Amino acid sequence: MTPSSSAPLRAASHGRWTSAIAALAIAGVLVSAISLYQHFSTTKTSFCDIGDSFNCDLVNRSAYSTVFGVPVALIALFGYLLLFSLATIYREKAETPLLLAIASLLGMSLASYLTYIEARVLRVWCILCLSSLALILAIAIVSAVMATKSSRSS
Repeated sequence: MTPSSSAPLRAASHGRWTSAIAALAIAGVLVSAISLYQHFSTTKTSFCDIGDSFNCDLVNRSAYSTVFGVPVALIALFGYLLLFSLATIYREKAETPLLLAIASLLGMSLASYLTYIEARVLRVWCILCLSSLALILAIAIVSAVMATKSSRSS
């Protein structure tokens, strides 16, 4: 295979990676929006109140649900919108794979810290938070693979 004939294959693969990230980011926006709604809700919800182990209300309204007064769910929502924008609007830029990897790893760091808080401090789990953790982990893996492949082909 000549270098010029492998370029369309790389572009198709790149498109699949960015499409996967965009789809995962949309799911993250939805999960974050629901979590943000619950954060500001004043009534008790039974959405994920499952025994003593799962309670989204407790997690979403705890002292750990904000950073400098900004709800963590809002930060996540903007983070997922950033990832979606990079994977769609800016997907053709040479630096996009690296930016996706950096942004998703930052998101993964925050999600990991908050998961630690759920496990060790609050001692209760939030299904929405765990869903967001799974989504940002998947985005981080896909974007890291994409960035690695992109750096090797340059």
